[in-house]
Amino acid sequence: NSLTLDAPLTVRKAPSGYYFINGTPTDCVHMAITGLLDEKPALVVSGINNGPNMGDDTIYSGTVAAAMEGFLLGVPAIAFSLQSRSFEGLEPAAKIAASIVRRSLEGSGLRQPYLLNVNIPGHGEDIHLAPLVTRLGKRHMAEPVVPAKNPRGEEIWWIGPAGAAKDAGPGTDFHALAQGRVSITPLDIDLTAHRLLGDVEQWLKSPS
Repeated sequence: NSLTLDAPLTVRKAPSGYYFINGTPTDCVHMAITGLLDEKPALVVSGINNGPNMGDDTIYSGTVAAAMEGFLLGVPAIAFSLQSRSFEGLEPAAKIAASIVRRSLEGSGLRQPYLLNVNIPGHGEDIHLAPLVTRLGKRHMAEPVVPAKNPRGEEIWWIGPAGAAKDAGPGTDFHALAQGRVSITPLDIDLTAHRLLGDVEQWLKSPS
């Protein structure tokens, strides 16, 4: 979740009519809502990302970060991710995303603003079961970095793969996708470890 604070940003219009900037996904949403749009949008939609954003992925995800910025600015927001990393599945996934967006715009009944993280299984095809409301699962620790050499013989490193699912039982986003179901996880931004508040108070009061 990153805003560009040490360099200016530019806005350009693509031949398709869409606008793009030389910044992060969070920059895009921030600039649109606070400077480029004449009025606040009804909904921020981020994605569709090629690859899932489940469990711990949400901490690192630019797709989720963009939606989170809308939420922080008081706008309902939805982040969409497709389990497959192939572009071939984007069209059926887009139809699923569009149906969820329509439901949101028609009046969801949810307390606003809200932040939803949606993951679509497989290639987005042949999904006939209703989405499941889930909580975030958890992954094992990520794999170590992978050392290599560039063409000049200099040492470089690749970030290792994400860890396998660790907490993937019923009710989690991992479990929903394993069952071929779309997962919808409501998110919040409170990172407070409430279970540790009392422990930290006692720690500060104890003799050093």
